[in-house]
Amino acid sequence: MQKLTSSVYTFEKLIRNDFLYVDKTEYIWKLISEAPASFFMSRPRRFGKSLTISTLKAVFQGKRDLFKGLAISKKKYDWKEYPVIHLDLANCGAKNAGELEDFLFDTLSGLAEHFGVEIRGQSNAMRFEFLVRDVATSAGSPVVILLDEYDKPILNALATPEAAVCRDVLKGFYSTIKKCESLERFVFVTGVTKFSHVSLFSDLNNLTDITMHPDYATMLGYTQEEFEECFAERLDDAVDKLGISREQLLAEIKAWYDGYCFEENSPTVYNPVSLAQFFLNRCKFSNYWFSTGTPSFLLKVIRKANFNFERALNEPVLGFAFNAFEVDRIDPLALLLQTGYLTIKNSFVDLGETQYYLDFPNREVKEAFKTYLISDYSAIPQEIVGANVFQMAKAIKAEDIQHFMDLLKTFFAAVQYDVAIDTEGRFQLLFYSVFLLLGVRVEAESRTCDGRIDAVIQEGDCIYIFEFKMNQNAEAALAQIREKKYYQKYQHAGKKIILIGANFDAASRQISEWKIEEA
Repeated sequence: MQKLTSSVYTFEKLIRNDFLYVDKTEYIWKLISEAPASFFMSRPRRFGKSLTISTLKAVFQGKRDLFKGLAISKKKYDWKEYPVIHLDLANCGAKNAGELEDFLFDTLSGLAEHFGVEIRGQSNAMRFEFLVRDVATSAGSPVVILLDEYDKPILNALATPEAAVCRDVLKGFYSTIKKCESLERFVFVTGVTKFSHVSLFSDLNNLTDITMHPDYATMLGYTQEEFEECFAERLDDAVDKLGISREQLLAEIKAWYDGYCFEENSPTVYNPVSLAQFFLNRCKFSNYWFSTGTPSFLLKVIRKANFNFERALNEPVLGFAFNAFEVDRIDPLALLLQTGYLTIKNSFVDLGETQYYLDFPNREVKEAFKTYLISDYSAIPQEIVGANVFQMAKAIKAEDIQHFMDLLKTFFAAVQYDVAIDTEGRFQLLFYSVFLLLGVRVEAESRTCDGRIDAVIQEGDCIYIFEFKMNQNAEAALAQIREKKYYQKYQHAGKKIILIGANFDAASRQISEWKIEEA
């Protein structure tokens, strides 16, 4: 059985040290066989982008021996060696233009030394252009440019004024790639996000974006078939270790780590880091991918925009949600999709337009992200959020709605005083996030023929219909449920229907009262 790793991203090191490599070279061959070409692909962090860059590098360095037995070894390819200019911004910690310029200069200096040419030019953009021309001339061959994590400097400074300044620095620097097109055999650019051509790539409009191309939707990550084939022995061991059937094990692993969809008609893929960590940690289910980096910049954007999660998870969106965005006009939905916290669950065509339903890709992301989101909005420590939600889930499953409301009141009482929840939108987001974390079926703002219900929970033999008022009273909330007959929608479900009217007092920041009755 080959060794497993989640920390080695160099293709040659994987192969030479007999680590498991899930063969993706069929996609590599398809890319490079299109003669001179330039491609762009965005994928979430820790999803195999750097390994893909490294694999391309080994191909263009002519290291044919590394690919013995892999798909590309059976293809027609000349294995000619090209000079490879590899720009890796993954370790760039720059948070302003000055630090970024220094990083780019150091990177170019290292590349110049490697290729035995002089660093020359008055700006980093010119130094990059001279480097490409000098390397191509000295090698007597077109160059290959591989750009990894192109957007890292912008993400470092996202939601600060420096983000736009860093963008402008990179815009000039990356324009070299288009200027030197005649000297290039192949270009591949990767990153987490997709900034618009106008803001960053206006001078690099020759890139073919394959981010959502069906031919490359499963190029990164593992399909179900790849997973079961390449991890077969480990799955056998896990069945013995956990004492469950293979079918149960596969279903549980799928629920935790599968679900990423990068094109509506393509198979979903597993997160490669999470799968490796699961087996390396003796088959323990946990939030491996999420723990490799907390989305603090993303939470800032969501909070600033008062992002409506209920709408994003319950209403279809058009294709524009997947579009690139501007640094100074960040769309939280696009950012959530590109960073892997939301993904396509299904789609349909209406009036010629494809529309998409979105959701968290899997349990790992959903539970961890909601905990971080609630903690960020409430300033309650994550471990306390988790403990409170666990107790609330037990109360709901035990059909003890009175205890549930007591716990919900305790939760809101713990929200830090400087956290603004004095609007229905902010209160609703916290309320909705808590219910999602409960793991029960929740419909926030559920539509009826005569209005929208604040929330509906269906659990066991009960259906709970909630209506919250702010700065009024519980009776007014309950009266609205009765008056608009919100319960009629569920009367044929064959379950007990419980109505809960509650009031949130903005001044005391408390759920001040509630009333419960059966429909």
